[in-house]
Amino acid sequence: MRLFYSLHCNALYICVNILNVVQTLIRHLHFMILSKTKQRYIEQLKEFLSIPSISADSRFSKEVERAAHWVKKTLIDSGCTQVKVYPTEGHPIVFGSRIIDPKLPTVMVYGHYDVQPPDPLDQWETEPFKPIIKKTKIHPQGALFARGACDDKGQLMIHVKAFEELVNQDNLNCNVSFLIEGEEEVGSNHLEQFLKEYKQELASDVVLISDTAIISNSQPSITSGLRGLCYFEVKVKGSSIDLHSGVYGGAVPNPLTVLCELMAKLHDRNRKINIPGFYDDVILIDEESKAEINKEILDLQEFKDSIGIKNIMGEKDYTTVERKSIRPALDINGIYGGYTLEGTKTVIPSEATAKVSMRLVPNQNWKKISSLFSNHIKKLAPDSVSVSVKIFQGGNPYLVSKEHIGFKAAHSAYSDSFGISPITTRGGGSIPIVSNIEEILGAKSILMGFGLDSDAIHSPNEHFGLFNFFKGIETVKQFYSHYAQLTTP
Repeated sequence: MRLFYSLHCNALYICVNILNVVQTLIRHLHFMILSKTKQRYIEQLKEFLSIPSISADSRFSKEVERAAHWVKKTLIDSGCTQVKVYPTEGHPIVFGSRIIDPKLPTVMVYGHYDVQPPDPLDQWETEPFKPIIKKTKIHPQGALFARGACDDKGQLMIHVKAFEELVNQDNLNCNVSFLIEGEEEVGSNHLEQFLKEYKQELASDVVLISDTAIISNSQPSITSGLRGLCYFEVKVKGSSIDLHSGVYGGAVPNPLTVLCELMAKLHDRNRKINIPGFYDDVILIDEESKAEINKEILDLQEFKDSIGIKNIMGEKDYTTVERKSIRPALDINGIYGGYTLEGTKTVIPSEATAKVSMRLVPNQNWKKISSLFSNHIKKLAPDSVSVSVKIFQGGNPYLVSKEHIGFKAAHSAYSDSFGISPITTRGGGSIPIVSNIEEILGAKSILMGFGLDSDAIHSPNEHFGLFNFFKGIETVKQFYSHYAQLTTP
């Protein structure tokens, strides 16, 4: 009996060990498959990032078109059943969809495949269109360095891969479409007309956009609103030609001097924007929302060090977080005229130019503000010069209620994937087409960003963390799950 018991125990022990070995092998196999899948995603993103789809520079028009067709192929490979590249008078628009049941709600993903110019090239540590992975203090798991890594190719690919996984796992529980444009970085000039022309085909219940940021990798946030945008060129004209500063200096108007004086008058001593009527339509944020926004703990010293400034500056009586999100802003983006090359040339320039942008807050209308600005500048100018104002682009501010089903689904998705509830923030930047989407299609946009403010978008050495990329895929998949639950009767 003892012998039988001993043999039985040994056999049981062997079986348990075999089971443990099998389970370990399964885990290793799963890890290998997962690692292989992740590596495939990274290689695809690298391929996408290597296309210099610079929409602002006509020399790259063919590359922008190549990027559009790359997006088309990728959407087909990921599971879209209908995909088409639509030509416009500018750069192409790609639209793809997978309709599993017309009775189910439709989620539309908006993104853009165009990128900012990489200049100044001498400030890049690596080539902007040769993606490379490097580890950093903020991204110890590594980050992809390339133009467009975060804005917006990396964040766009989050949605493509989340969709691909849901299709492959047979877990897609709603209709999905993709609206991907190639002119976001130059004002989306042809997208509004496209929305109007194809309104029926673009019909959706909610729009997902990942072109914003989170507070940090340990504290996610969800963006409930964006500032609007106005962009101008102000030109001051003096003499018909450049003049010798010795012969004419002190006796004629200098357009550069006049322009600088005009620009200096656009703010008062408290850093408020000094344009009559500018604040008339601004709605003051309620105390509860203001408190939520200020949950973003901003270490001012770290903030200053991260961008190399000695001290902060902004509108009096507002925090830095509030200044860059819920308050309007006016900035001179560039100013030039006369001689700017090496050495000296003693001239009074015949004209001078400034590029000016404004960020607007909810209830301000960019067309009204544009008119106020143009009239004000012209009234300020002395009669010794002529002033012209060219309006380049604009877009209204955007705000979504925290009670919206899509917002609730996104909030739950962040909570699940990050293991902590997200903070509700307002974005300081602008996505002008968001307000057009709401006006024309009647759909609210949910801003599910995964980048970080430190990712250097629009700047040299732009990058996107691998953690953020894969965490984004996980979070977007969670969104679809929660959205289905909230929309199911």
